[in-house]
Amino acid sequence: MGLLGKFFGGAPAKKATDDVLLLHAMMLMSSVDGYMEGSEIATLEGFINTLPEFKDADFDKQLAEAKKLRAKFQTPQDAVKALSDISSEAVKKKAFILAADIAMSSGDVDEAEEELLEAMQRILGIDDALAQKAIEVLALKYAK
Repeated sequence: MGLLGKFFGGAPAKKATDDVLLLHAMMLMSSVDGYMEGSEIATLEGFINTLPEFKDADFDKQLAEAKKLRAKFQTPQDAVKALSDISSEAVKKKAFILAADIAMSSGDVDEAEEELLEAMQRILGIDDALAQKAIEVLALKYAK
């Protein structure tokens, strides 16, 4: 047991909950290229205002926990690994689809977003057929 573990009684750090990890995934995608575009912020806010994970929840607490989780990692590529802790298959799929939606909402998916989405697919265990179908549907959503 390390010095801090002795001080705090050796209690292991508690794992993030699925709702916090979902928020983490969305925040990662919206900021992976170093800035959040207005369309990405609007899409993120729309999800926060409509998804059941955030309805009737203490969103300030969820946001604080998501920011604390992100601060543990130096890069988005490292931070995406935390998504492997999502316990629900439905939330894993939702995280991938919402991240793809946020990436596409700006009208242009850059290399950093593409790489993060591929990493999310791998870490979340999203099969290629579902990933492809999600991208096809979102491409229709954002078609001009």
